[in-house]
Amino acid sequence: MPTVTPTPTPTPRPTPTPTSIGSLPNFSHAFVIVMENEESSSIVGNAEAPYINGLAASNGLATRYYAISHPSLPNYLALAAGSTFGISSDCTGCFVSASNIADQVQASGRSWKAYMESMPSTCFVGDAYPYMQKHDPFIYFDDIRTNAARCAAGIVPFTQLSSDLTNGTVPNFAWITPNMCHDMHDCSIATGDAWLAHVVPSILASSAFKNGGVLFITWDEGSSSTGCCGNAAGGQVATLVVAPNGVAGLRSAFNETHYSLLRTIEDSWGLNALGQAANASAMREYFR
Repeated sequence: MPTVTPTPTPTPRPTPTPTSIGSLPNFSHAFVIVMENEESSSIVGNAEAPYINGLAASNGLATRYYAISHPSLPNYLALAAGSTFGISSDCTGCFVSASNIADQVQASGRSWKAYMESMPSTCFVGDAYPYMQKHDPFIYFDDIRTNAARCAAGIVPFTQLSSDLTNGTVPNFAWITPNMCHDMHDCSIATGDAWLAHVVPSILASSAFKNGGVLFITWDEGSSSTGCCGNAAGGQVATLVVAPNGVAGLRSAFNETHYSLLRTIEDSWGLNALGQAANASAMREYFR
């Protein structure tokens, strides 16, 4: 009787993880634009946002990306320092003494600047509508706000971005906060989309972006409490990853959060992960 050799059981292929795919580059410059208060479902595929959807079609789009909390401020702090610091409101006097991405960038020998649309002057503390302090996380950190020279150099009116891009003086880390209308908070999605259509092309045309840069566009929070990953319940928001060496048209199905975005920049530059960013994976899949 012939010997029957059993068919070997196929070895299951491991499910890819964000750390096992993609190659995270050393960004020359990282741009971050934070919009306001829209679920991903309100942005992706919406005819009122033709520029955003066109940009998403040819670049990376996170399809399972979640904000951390409600309302705005905790999300901004999470993006800038890996923690909400127990803050659950849009308080204006709840300053914190903590390390943040600006500290890390500066200590690494790189430069940083936060461009705040409608901010009346550098290092302005308080509200001056349509500029609102709650959308400026850097003013909340004691080691920035109380250092007059550092604060004035780092937290500046948005009008400086154009000249910095033109003159080649844009910092390695450039944070951009639109005003309360252009971020979609108080005005329509179409208004915010038009603002991005005016601003983003100048970023993409700059040498800072073309020579190894990256642009992240995200929303601070959605309208729901949808979440993931044990520390995010601020709604599902659209997040675009635009880079010269990005994977065109990628739709990522990995669970990601604001902590993932922070971790991505930190990992690219060899920086320690702040707070909850240590428990998040870098967004490697968007890059070749």
